[in-house]
Amino acid sequence: MNSSLAFPRPIKTILLASVLKPVDDTRMYGKFARTLAGQPDVSVHVAGRSGPGHLLAPSGAIQQHSLFCGSRLSWARVRAQARYWELLRRLHPTLVVVHAPELLPLTLLWQALGRKRQFLYDVRENYALNIRTQGVYPAWLRWFLAATVRGLEKLAAARAVHVLLAEKSYADELPFATSAHTLVLENKYQPAPSAVPAVAPQSWQPGQPLQLLYSGTISELNGVLDAIALAKALYQVWPQVRLTIIGFCQQPAFLLRLQQAIAEASDFVTLIGGAQPVPHAQILTTITRSHVGLLPYQEHPSTWRCIPTKLFEYLANGLPVLLPPNPAWVALVRQHHAGLTIDFRDLSPASMRMLATRLQAGGFYPHGIPQEVFWDGEGQKLVSLLDSIW
Repeated sequence: MNSSLAFPRPIKTILLASVLKPVDDTRMYGKFARTLAGQPDVSVHVAGRSGPGHLLAPSGAIQQHSLFCGSRLSWARVRAQARYWELLRRLHPTLVVVHAPELLPLTLLWQALGRKRQFLYDVRENYALNIRTQGVYPAWLRWFLAATVRGLEKLAAARAVHVLLAEKSYADELPFATSAHTLVLENKYQPAPSAVPAVAPQSWQPGQPLQLLYSGTISELNGVLDAIALAKALYQVWPQVRLTIIGFCQQPAFLLRLQQAIAEASDFVTLIGGAQPVPHAQILTTITRSHVGLLPYQEHPSTWRCIPTKLFEYLANGLPVLLPPNPAWVALVRQHHAGLTIDFRDLSPASMRMLATRLQAGGFYPHGIPQEVFWDGEGQKLVSLLDSIW
């Protein structure tokens, strides 16, 4: 027998899954899947929400599968569970990365019905806190749902091979996030494979329209109406101001309010998306064509201790930002002289004239693009974790 013959190494199948997150989600696909697909002898599958803007890739380094398409409050969300179970049955994954708590029950059942079945639970939000405080559900239902989700997460954390945290603050907030069993992987910026990295900060030039940008999840809590109000007030003293809103709004009633507000400011406000998800690549392209990124978040316990993904995206592309006085965000921005702290409620002409003067003066990012906001280091931590599992 020839001892020099090498047997092929078995392929490890990894399934990353969510329900409401799109198949090209910036974290699940753009960061996790792309990082894992770069490892040898690995087959990566991503399952999530699909829509008109998403072209599923059934083959290649990363295969995509649709679990859900439609309104978040529809029977299609129940059918997503059946599709997820079918994927588990058909793919026989070596490892599952769960990106949504509603997929935990079937994941736990799948694990219990077989041997050596492992999963990671990626905690992207403090879900129980969000349910209690964001007012999406009726008051009588919030505490029951929050307690149910938290109990499910505790059970899953005990059975998962590891728990991943999207925010450093979750290590203090979540009772099941024990230090020995958790890993923080922040939502830092991962450029698209074909993207040309920014080598210099973006800057406005005299004579150009000033392109303001609101990107990502469109909601009242995230401050999209405050972004419009700011653009409207700044427009009065600087008629070259333009605002682009790009992203997805999951609340139909609020979307109607937003569309009315935009109709009243149609001369200088443009909406891209709204009723439909927008491919993340299109959002990144819009960032590169803008001059100022807005983070008009309202102070709220569900968001105030988190670092918005869009902040990492703006910093990585050298986009100056306007942000509220959130201590963690301000510290990061001031470190790189990357923007201005403002009161989004103070829209007086005097304040707007002062803001226009400061934006026109420029001088942002004097030391160039900050490297600490990129995903590379987080990706290495993810790869090291998998090496320790296998």
